[in-house]
Amino acid sequence: MEFEITKDKRNELLMRRELNFVLRYDGATPSRMQITGKLSALLNTNEKQMVIDSLKTGFGRMELTGMARIYDNEETKVKTERQYLMTRGVPKPKEEAA
Repeated sequence: MEFEITKDKRNELLMRRELNFVLRYDGATPSRMQITGKLSALLNTNEKQMVIDSLKTGFGRMELTGMARIYDNEETKVKTERQYLMTRGVPKPKEEAA
């Protein structure tokens, strides 16, 4: 996976950093968890403070464009972000067999 940050903007009012990026990959499209992990390692941030907003792929292309937001702390993230975006891409807990 190879990231290219196309836009990096600081939003002081909402205490977050807004990123647009292009991701080039080989093989299958990476999951949101893989993208979050690689992007947080690249930017040296905490995964729990990051939200992937959108990911768009092109037909037959091995690249996708995406938008991500990195918050200063988790409280701000919880107050600001929509609930479905925070839970999207997180693995569901496995239910125990009865």
